[in-house]
Amino acid sequence: MKFTKLTRGSMAATLVVALAIPVIQSAPANAKRDFSKVTSAGQAGGLAGLEAECRKEGQLNVIALPLYWANYGDMIDGFKKRYGVKIDEANPEGSSQEEIDAAVTNKGTKRSPDVFDLGLAVAVKYLNTGTYAPYKVRTWNNLTGAKTVDPTAQITPNYSGTMTIGYSGTLPTITKLDDLLRPEFKGKIALNGDPLGSSAAMNGIYMINKALGGTMDDVSKGVAFFKKLKDAGNFINVNPTQATIASGQTPVVIDNGYLQAGVVKEMAKIGKVWKMYTPASVGSTYNSAISAWAPHPACARLWMEYTLGEVGADIWAQGGATPTLWLHLLKTNRASAAAKASLGKSKIVAEAATSAQTAAARAYLKTAWPAAVGTN
Repeated sequence: MKFTKLTRGSMAATLVVALAIPVIQSAPANAKRDFSKVTSAGQAGGLAGLEAECRKEGQLNVIALPLYWANYGDMIDGFKKRYGVKIDEANPEGSSQEEIDAAVTNKGTKRSPDVFDLGLAVAVKYLNTGTYAPYKVRTWNNLTGAKTVDPTAQITPNYSGTMTIGYSGTLPTITKLDDLLRPEFKGKIALNGDPLGSSAAMNGIYMINKALGGTMDDVSKGVAFFKKLKDAGNFINVNPTQATIASGQTPVVIDNGYLQAGVVKEMAKIGKVWKMYTPASVGSTYNSAISAWAPHPACARLWMEYTLGEVGADIWAQGGATPTLWLHLLKTNRASAAAKASLGKSKIVAEAATSAQTAAARAYLKTAWPAAVGTN
C-alpha cells in the first residue's frame, strides 16, 4: 500500500517559520493528507475532501456483497452514480472469514478489499490486531450499538435482520419444524454457509435451536435436528445462492430474512411464489470496517459515510434490513415512506448471541457439526 507522506520543509526552514509565527501555523496549509490515517470526515476536509480524493483514486474494492443481499445492488449502483468511481466486487458469495482472508492474502496490492461487511463473531475476532483502520462516521453517535460494540470505531454495526426459512411455493406449507422431515423435502433443504465461518449459518442453527427450547449457551438441540434432517436425506451440503434458488437446486433455504425478502420479489417477477416460515426470532447485526491496508483509503471512508448515513440507511431498509440508524430516523421523522413500508414504523429486535456465546458454539461445532451433517 502506498502511503502519502506529509510534506515538510527543511529543518532550517522549519525553525525560521516556528520563530516567525505561532506553532499552530507551522505546517504548510496545503500539506497532503494521509487518508489511510484519517479517523473522521473532519480530518479529511469534510465529505468534500473525501469525495475529491476518492475521485482521484477512482475505485473502491468491496467483497462478499451479493447484489440481492440487503439491497446491496442498489447501494453499489448509488455509490457509483453519485461519486463516479468504479467498484470492484470480489467473491460476492463469500463468508465473513473469507473477507479477512482475502485482505491478508492480497495485502499490499491494489486487489485487496478496501472495506468489510462482517458478522459479529468474525468482526470482534480481529479487533485490536491491526486489521482495521479506526473511523467514526458522522452519524456514529446515532447508530444503535456503536458505542457498545466497539467504542474505538474499528468496527461499526451497520444493519441487522431476523433469520427465517424461505421455501418454494410449490412445496407443502411449513407450519412447524417437523414438517421439514417430510419426504416432500428430500434433498431440498440448505443452510447459508458453514457455521464455523458464516454468521448466517451460525444464526440459522441458533434459530432452530431456540425453536426447540435450546439456549444461546447450548446449541446441541439445533445440531441434533440438523442431523435428523441429514439422516432423512432432506438436508444438503450446498451453499445456496441466487443461482441455486433460481434453478431449483435449493428450494428451501435457511437464511437472513432480508435476503429472503429479496427472493420473494425476484420470484414474483417471473410468476413464482417464495414463502417464509420463522420458527423463532433470532438475528444478528453485521458490521462495517475499513481495512488497515485499504488500497483506496479515501473511497473506503466515503463508502462508510454513504452506507452508514441516511441514504445508505434508506437503501438497507427498503431491502428488508434494519439499519442501525433506523431508530434515529424514526425519532427525527426522517425515515422515508418506502423504508417504513418495508420495515414498519417500529422494529422488535431479534434475540442475538453475544460474541462469547458464538465463540463457544463454534468451538463445539468444530467437531459436532461435521459429525452431524458432514461438510460442503
